[in-house]
Amino acid sequence: MTSLVSAQGVTKQFGSFTAVDNVNFEIESGKILGLIGPNGAGKTTLLKALLGLTDCEGQLSVMGLDPFKQRKELMQNICFIADVAVLPQWIRVTQLLDYVEAVHPNFSRNRAEELLAQTKIMSNSKVKELSKGMITQLHLSIIMSIDAKLLVLDEPTLGLDILFRKEFYSNLLNDYFDEERTILVTTHQVEEVENLLTDIMFINDGKILLDSPMDAVGDTYVELEASGDGAETARGLGPIAENQMFGKSIMLFEGISREHLEGYGEMRTPSVADLFVAKIKRARS
Repeated sequence: MTSLVSAQGVTKQFGSFTAVDNVNFEIESGKILGLIGPNGAGKTTLLKALLGLTDCEGQLSVMGLDPFKQRKELMQNICFIADVAVLPQWIRVTQLLDYVEAVHPNFSRNRAEELLAQTKIMSNSKVKELSKGMITQLHLSIIMSIDAKLLVLDEPTLGLDILFRKEFYSNLLNDYFDEERTILVTTHQVEEVENLLTDIMFINDGKILLDSPMDAVGDTYVELEASGDGAETARGLGPIAENQMFGKSIMLFEGISREHLEGYGEMRTPSVADLFVAKIKRARS
């Protein structure tokens, strides 16, 4: 695999506040990476740096380019959907397609019209006449019609109902993603995307807490449900988190093999949400 994004010692400060704190990571091409963190963790600042919207200290390369100094060239191969669509309210759908066709060399109008034909969006409708879900559909139809190497999604389904969220991610996988493209998504609805992700990255207080392929999570982390003597013995192995549920202990272990936990209770791979909560609480303790 080839690294599409490379960060070495990337730091961003606003006065005395450090939003991104000396982070190092690589994002390989053909991956779907979930960037997950609480509010104020540094996600948005890091995304802005990747998109060339803010400068930073350290070395940051996106597709071999400096995103801040070479942003015009870079944006020909990046698409971005924010949590709030910023399409002009007065513009009609057909006018919007005219505009994108005129300014973006990699945009396929025919493809956009094919995708929009699968929705209830009319070509002569104004953006202000569309529901929030329709605006997101319009935005996604345009994005998926641009031949870009990197798609950045920042809370793309925020405020949408569950049916549309499911449809959004299904369309994204079926109509856009392939081994030549890379998707970076941030979301608080972790449970809805974890089965789509190839990699996860946790960020808190500007620091990277976890950077791992999804298929390696089960090798490093084990969740154990135990009670009685089994729970007491397992507790001696030093879980990174423990909760009580229905009279049983739910313990999360890092770096402890399943063989060491054999016979103490029921084992499983933790969900991304449970792992995230455990890592955040541990970092803050």
